[in-house]
Amino acid sequence: MTRVALLQMTTGIDPEDNARTLSAAIGEAAAGGARMLFTPEMSGLLDRDRERARLQIVPEAANPVLAEVRVAARDAGLWVALGSLAVDRGDGRWANRTFLIDPEGAIAARYDKIHMFDVQLATGESWRESAAYAPGEEVVTAETPLGRLGLAVCYDVRFPALFEALGRKGCDAIAIPAAFTVPTGKAHWHLLMRARAVEASAYVIAAAQVGTHQDGRQTYGHSLVIDPWGEVMLDMGGEAPGLGFADLDPARIAEVRAQLPSLANRREIPKS
Repeated sequence: MTRVALLQMTTGIDPEDNARTLSAAIGEAAAGGARMLFTPEMSGLLDRDRERARLQIVPEAANPVLAEVRVAARDAGLWVALGSLAVDRGDGRWANRTFLIDPEGAIAARYDKIHMFDVQLATGESWRESAAYAPGEEVVTAETPLGRLGLAVCYDVRFPALFEALGRKGCDAIAIPAAFTVPTGKAHWHLLMRARAVEASAYVIAAAQVGTHQDGRQTYGHSLVIDPWGEVMLDMGGEAPGLGFADLDPARIAEVRAQLPSLANRREIPKS
């Protein structure tokens, strides 16, 4: 068994406050026996006022949240899948970037969110991520205590081609950190996360933002761990931030793939 911890957050507009929350969670996760901690999308800053946010979004090398998390991970001897941070790319655009940090505090992998959340919801909520953020272009996996971990972020979950690619890379687990809106979360959160786990015959680990944030938005919460059969192992609810734990059995992956060998049976679909 490999124990993982998930941090469900209500990230605010002050990176220093958010960094303290992350650092404390790393210590608590290690004390609870976890080998890895997973945090939500935009763990370091969540601010829909882009002019105000611009003052806090800096290049990766200068990011104080990333620096503090790397130190805390090293001190705790813990892997951290830092869901994502807003990073200045230096070309006038930002990246929504996941960082996988190893127990020595080194960055083991980076993934830039590929699919931009550009939507107009029936509730009146409007989001144009592509107005400030540049999409990533690479599918990323890395070796971890869970085996091969695939990286995705939030809105990526709606695009099966990415998960087809992660499946071809033989992922044992997929991290999908998120900041889902309440309307889309109620409609599709559990459905999509369970589907991605079943398709990949892999664990899905989805740490999420929750509650009412300082910038006025509301997020759905319900941080999840889903097993390769699509069963919900952990659901942290939609009310409050906190830390949750789950024990993942690598033998479960082989068991499911033997029962339902969809990865082995996959064929290329002819183009019309």
